[in-house]
Amino acid sequence: MSLHAELRTFFETRYPELPAAAREVMERAGDHLAASGQADRALAAGARAPRFDLPAAAGGTVALDDLVAQGPVVLTFYRGAWCPYCNIALRALQRHNGDIAARGARLVAVSPQVPDESLSLSEKHALTFDVLSDVGSGTAKEYGLAFDLSDELGALYDSFGFDLQRVNGGHPRTLPLPATYVVDRAGVIRWAFVSTDYTTRAEPADILAALDSLS
Repeated sequence: MSLHAELRTFFETRYPELPAAAREVMERAGDHLAASGQADRALAAGARAPRFDLPAAAGGTVALDDLVAQGPVVLTFYRGAWCPYCNIALRALQRHNGDIAARGARLVAVSPQVPDESLSLSEKHALTFDVLSDVGSGTAKEYGLAFDLSDELGALYDSFGFDLQRVNGGHPRTLPLPATYVVDRAGVIRWAFVSTDYTTRAEPADILAALDSLS
């Protein structure tokens, strides 16, 4: 099953179970974000990937300069472990991590969560790629991905018990758009997927095709 089909099946099963009032809040926020044009303003293929040096869940820090010195990088931004669509996407990437590595590339995932939350997620899903913490979303901002939740949507997420104040280290309203980039050894973005729709993610097959095109 493709990742798209897996995400769609989950959405069609779970979304109707939410209260109507909650769905209305989420749909208003989604429509507003889509209309904002932010996805079009995010970095795209051809841009130089902004450098970063971020703490890894497993300890230490990971720098983009060090990664590209070894080969291409697949860089994916996700909202957090509280987001079931993110978890589905990360598990799909884990299933294809061997294929990514076989192409000489390195996969890294970035979220605004504090390292302890990222570590819990990494252990839960037995992830073998680096999971990095972008607390405050400084790196996501450089890629044009960071946005602030509306007060209405933030209150709804609080009611769901997501506790973004804690897991995002005091930055509860700022999240990244779902995005995945393929960065070449020169530090240039060669392929990009960016969406305002949190229920859609980059298809692993498309990521692998983008890596194949580098050679």
